Order: sequence, then C-alpha cells, then structure tokens
Amino acid sequence: MTRAGRTRRVVIVGAGLAGTATAIRLLRFAREPLQVVLLERLPEYRGAGVAYHRAGNHWHHVFNIQAGRMSMFREDVDDFVLWANHEADRTDWPAEWRSTEFTESGPAPRRIYPDYLASRLAEAAREASPGVTLVEAGGEVVDLGVVGGHVRVVIEGLDGFPTSENVGGSGGTVLEADHVVLATGLERKRPAFAARVIDHPALVRHPYSEAGIARILDVRRDAVVAIVGTLLSAYDSAALLLRRGHTGTIHMISRSGLTLRTYPPDHRHQVLRLPPPRLHRDAYEGLQEFVRCLTEEWERACAAVAREYPDVPSEVITERVAKSWEPYMPEILRRVPSADLRALLDGYGSLLAVLRVGAVAYTTELVDAAMAAGGQIVLTTGRIADIRDAEAGRLALSVEGRSSTRTVEADLVILNFGRESDYERVDSALWANLLRKGLALPHGRTGRGVEVDERGVLLGPSGVPSGPISVVGGPREGDEIVRYGRTGAFAFNLAAIKNHSVQVAATVLHRLESCYDERADDVAALTGATEEAGLSIMLDVRRMASRRRADRQALEGRLEDSIQRIREITTRAGGTPATTPALRFAVNAAATVKMTDLSVTPRDLRSLLGLAEPAT
Repeated sequence: MTRAGRTRRVVIVGAGLAGTATAIRLLRFAREPLQVVLLERLPEYRGAGVAYHRAGNHWHHVFNIQAGRMSMFREDVDDFVLWANHEADRTDWPAEWRSTEFTESGPAPRRIYPDYLASRLAEAAREASPGVTLVEAGGEVVDLGVVGGHVRVVIEGLDGFPTSENVGGSGGTVLEADHVVLATGLERKRPAFAARVIDHPALVRHPYSEAGIARILDVRRDAVVAIVGTLLSAYDSAALLLRRGHTGTIHMISRSGLTLRTYPPDHRHQVLRLPPPRLHRDAYEGLQEFVRCLTEEWERACAAVAREYPDVPSEVITERVAKSWEPYMPEILRRVPSADLRALLDGYGSLLAVLRVGAVAYTTELVDAAMAAGGQIVLTTGRIADIRDAEAGRLALSVEGRSSTRTVEADLVILNFGRESDYERVDSALWANLLRKGLALPHGRTGRGVEVDERGVLLGPSGVPSGPISVVGGPREGDEIVRYGRTGAFAFNLAAIKNHSVQVAATVLHRLESCYDERADDVAALTGATEEAGLSIMLDVRRMASRRRADRQALEGRLEDSIQRIREITTRAGGTPATTPALRFAVNAAATVKMTDLSVTPRDLRSLLGLAEPAT
C-alpha cells in the first residue's frame, strides 16, 4: 500500500480526454490508498485537450459523431446524453443550444465536453475509496527517469501541488511516482510548405485555438479564403465561415480531394459479422497486388452488405465493412513488409479515414451545399508545394495537380494539416528525451506512435518494458493498427481511449495494490469452477462500472464471498487452492477483457455485461 512511508502515487501526464478518463478509472477502481496526480501544461486543455477546449471550439463546432456515442464509458452508453439533458449548467449557453433536447443520433457542441469530463472526474474523486485522492496540478513534464521500481518525473513550472512534497531537481521540480501514465494527446505537424510564412498575419496555423477562431471570425465577409484540408477540421472552418454569412470564395484544397460522408439522421452504431477478406494467395506478392486484391474483396463485401442487409443505409456501408474487418486485419497486415505497410498507410490514410467515419448533417449539409457545382466552395485536388507572401497582405498557394500547377491567392489561409504521427519529429521535450534515453521507441512497423505491449506499457529498443510507464491515446496509434486492425481515426479516437483507460488503470492497480497477485497460472482455477468464476467476473464488472462508493463496497463483499467459493471448489476437486490475491487478479483481468470487448457495440456490451439499467 505504501512505500517509504507514503501513499503510492500515479502521475498522469496530460489532463485532456485520455488523461482524465484514466484518472476517473483509477479513482473508481482503486481499493487501497492511492494518490492520482493529473498534470496539464496548458490550463485551457484541462479536461478537454485540443479537440474540445472552449477557447478553440466555437459553439458551431459539433462532434463529428452523434451525441449518443460520446459517453466516456463504454459500459454506460447513455451517460453523456443524460448529463447534457439533466445535469449540464446551460446558463451561459447560446439560445440555439440552451433549449435543445439532445438525442442519441443528434449533434452536440464540442465545447460542452470539458464540463462533462470535469463533472465525472469530480464525482469519481468524491466517491473514491478511503485514502484514494486526486491532485490536479499544472506544469510541463519534460523528462522521466526510471530508478528501480519507480519513476522520477521532471516538471517545469509545477503549480498547484503541495509544496511540502516537492523535491528540488536540476532543470525543474522532481516528483517521485510509482507509475506514470503518458496521455500526451495528438502531436501537431509542422507544415514545411508554409515555413516561410508561418508567422504571417494572413495564416491561421492553429484553427482550434482562441487566436485562430478570432482570426476566422474577423476576416472580411467577401474575402477569399483557402482552407488546407478537406476532412473534418476543414469542414469545421468552412462551416464556421458560412454560418457567419461569409460571401467570398472558399477554396478547400487537399492531396486526396476526399470529402466527408453524412451520417443518416437516425444512425446507430452496429457491428456486422462478415467473412474475412480472401487474398487468394499464400505469399505476399508486392504492394500493388496486395492493394488490388484487397480492393476486390472490399467491393465484394460492400455489395454483400447492400444485398444482405437492406436496412443498412448506403452512407454507412463502408463503416460497417471496415468495422467487421477489424478482427481479421492484424493477420492480414502481418504479411505486409514494414516499408510497404508505411506506404500503404501514408498513401491511403485519408481514404481509410473517410471509409471508417463520417460526420453529422449539422456540419456537412451546409458545406456540401456550398460545394455543389457553381457554389461558393471550390474543391481542389493537389499537393501544396509552397505558400508565399503575395501583394496587399495576401498569400499565394502553389498547388501541384496531376498534370499542372496552379496558384491560388487568398486573403486568409487556414491550415488543417493534421497530426504528426512520427514521434522522432514531434515538437515535445518529453518525447525527445524518452527517445534519446531509450525509454521509448518509435513504432517499428508503421512509424506511427511508439511501441507498447498488449497492456499499453511503454517498451524500449530491446522490446521489454522501460519501467512502470503506460501509454493511453494518440501515441498508441501504430499499435492499435497492427494489434487490433483499427484504421483511420479509430486508431486514436474516443473509442480507443475508452478501452485504454480501463485497461491501463486495471494494469496499474494489479501492480501497485497488495490485494492482487499477478500469477497467470492461477487463471486455471477459474476454469475449474466455471459457473462461480462467471459470477465473480460479472460482480467485478459491476464493481468497476459503479459510480457510487457504497455500491462498489456492497459488490466487493459479494465478490469476496464468490472468490472464496472458487477456492473451495478447486480444493474439493483435489487441486492446490490458489491464493485469494491470485484469484482476485485472475477475476479482475477477465473482467477487464469483458469491459473492453471490441466485437460488439457499446449498447450491446452493456446488455452482455448485465448492466441493462443505467450504471449507478
């Protein structure tokens, strides 16, 4: 429970969605005294990150998916909608949203999400077990050092942490942690083609920032605007201009030229059981042949869904196929050499994103109408080679198409250039130090994110854990692709983060709490008491899903009785009885697997877990 006379401490680096979700799970799951320290370097990103923070998200910026898919708990699918309708403080909301009754398939503004996360975090802290506490602090983590079984966390500008516990260190304050969770979010890409004008007043480098939103709203209504990108963030910028009455031409430019699909108005997530793609050959015969075969199978699968599932709207057939293929993709991708896999992801990344996710009509209908033939929005397919200063404060974009190069001059250029997936190039002192010291390794197969094991533990160059350091969210993109076949935004989005938070919180507590004993051999004891083991696992699922301390305590009592019955059953069968901590670990590990089951929708998962009524 304690080391050197103090409560065990977990430091979470990053208090956006991934960090906050993991903190909530730790506060709910922990049975023994634990201090959870949630660090965030940017105050406006606390409980929000770049995707949801209020200053960078106008009220017109809505989730691309439906409100009913935004609960941060997979096992409590209606939680966000219920919060928005019955708990949210709407005092300062604009009239458009103040009277809205949010629905499962409808839109919701992104900027209310921090309030939701803050509400659930505060509740988790209030309802935590005795001795389990939360500290929210500011400061930038710039380095980690693994010493024995703990981590020294180097922080610049630490603020909001009890000064009596600070330990001075060179280059910043040092906190000692028993485990560190890296929840650093998505990294921004540096656009080389804009290097010469990066500080130009007509360039919006960060459209999801207070300054970026202000610049977009302040542009002349008849100004020519160029938006770099044609997917979700580009749609956000274009829709914001159109909703404020912009009359000037808007150029949307991307290498792929792909645009978003619109979800049908009554869309609900669904998982189909489709056969695996047949690649017809035992050996890999090159990238071109691989793409050809996979394309044939894709078209066949889409046609089969249209024929055999007539209730599936045509707009989401590709989403259904992509989801159904996820279990098969790890084996399929294993045959592709790393260099070809990287080329495949680079060349088809935008297409994979469009096939896997769409957006709600609130965003797309306005933009698509303006993009129609002869409309206000001009869609251009091509690679931007350069952006240079032009006359009268304008910027000129050089766009290389398949057969020619054209120049687009604009009064305002908005860069929606995406994330940086290569961690050797990210602008982060922490990740630079982790890579330099060999505590982290860029993902070898995909070049996206960093290497982690099946539990999210950070791996070094030797392929073994670097220490008690886990990773959640964006840095696990490459691992999600090759381990789970999750492509497009689903490799790092809310759906992935929900599972990461459960898995990592449980894994951390397996290591830190004395009530667990990680002995894989004792899992066999569960198979010898099948019915009772199933009861224990479901009781632990309910314990982990419960919001109230009293409910968890009641379930813990029933769970302990059930575990003792498993010991009795295995003893009567002539086996060596497993220890209670070992059985408790085996039960909790199995419960964690059930809570992170990717083969079903969250609503189906809730039913399978026996949580038909709202979690309490």
